[in-house]
Amino acid sequence: MNESQKKQVPLRLSPKLYAAIAGWAEDDFRSVNGQIEYLLTECVRQRKKNGAPVPHDLDEPIELDIE
Repeated sequence: MNESQKKQVPLRLSPKLYAAIAGWAEDDFRSVNGQIEYLLTECVRQRKKNGAPVPHDLDEPIELDIE
């Protein structure tokens, strides 16, 4: 696969998380997909910068304080 081809990945989000990301995307003038891609890119960039390992509790559901 060359770099110009994007990989499609099914993603399941809770309604609260989706709403939070959708609101953030709107604030940043991005689509929800674009916002998720931006956030993941920034996380990978930060991890490369810090060299920090991924937390062991990464797969545990997070509590969102979203109204």
